[in-house]
Amino acid sequence: MAPTFKLQCHFILICLMALRGESRYLELREAVDYDPFLLFSANLKRELPGEQLYRRAMRCLDMLSLQGQFTFTADRPQLHCAAFFIAEPEEFITIHYELVSIDCESGDFLKVFDGWILKGEKFPSSQDHPLPMTERYIDFCESGLSRRSIRSSQNVAMIFFRVHEPGNGFTLTIKTDPNLFPCNVISQTPNGRFTLVVPHKHRNCSFSIIYPVVIKISDLTLGHLNGLQLKKSSAGCVGIGDFVELLGGTGLDPSKMMPLADLCYPFHGPAQMKIGCDNTVLRMVSSGKHVNRVTFEYRQLEPYELENPNGNSIQEFCLSTL
Repeated sequence: MAPTFKLQCHFILICLMALRGESRYLELREAVDYDPFLLFSANLKRELPGEQLYRRAMRCLDMLSLQGQFTFTADRPQLHCAAFFIAEPEEFITIHYELVSIDCESGDFLKVFDGWILKGEKFPSSQDHPLPMTERYIDFCESGLSRRSIRSSQNVAMIFFRVHEPGNGFTLTIKTDPNLFPCNVISQTPNGRFTLVVPHKHRNCSFSIIYPVVIKISDLTLGHLNGLQLKKSSAGCVGIGDFVELLGGTGLDPSKMMPLADLCYPFHGPAQMKIGCDNTVLRMVSSGKHVNRVTFEYRQLEPYELENPNGNSIQEFCLSTL
């Protein structure tokens, strides 16, 4: 059984779904037909070796953290629907079309997005994703079954769909594959430990924890060239080109979050910080010249820790939004 996954209520009640243009979105209706917290607090069963393929119906607004086969059948016109998929940090997600019965000419659609969109913000951000934004959307009404299987670039993906005619819908099979060097990750849990490695690649990688947390960095290896450590730059961490930053905010897109700390010189920790934001991100920026590695652990802040901030550990701009 996978761990429970619960987002803050400001992420749950309002979601946006993409239309054909990058900047155009439709707002999802509030999930009034059932408790919206069931999306992120339900028991999420994973497929076990030797068991039959897990199957269940998909809701208009859904969260899935398991492999299996999922069928959506409209019982009435469903105009603003989305399903969010999340796997383990070290996994890709593959979405496979088994059966699609929608009327594209009448305005139905089924689109896969490589990442997540919440309240108009994207993860991974446009700065950190390997694909341009136009290639992150895959529209069934444009590609049909020529792209029957679609694999995500990280451990999260989602679909947007609209079905007018009762009885129409689709069936998807969700599978996961190992990701040897996970880059952009949304954590399923508020507590954990992770090592992020970027091996000689010019890319930026973010690890997102959608909770107020204490984060402790135990090991950081950056900027080594032939065994020699790079000298300090007067321009700070950005001038060096390989660094880790801690970000905090209330949205999903790391590029729109507040920088809280920069780390750009190797050390053996621990270095600890309390971040009272709805979303905490550890982001590694890599020039591609080196093998960069950071190991960290995190846990959700207790209510009393949020009520009694001390020093410069918890940012006031985050606390004011809780």
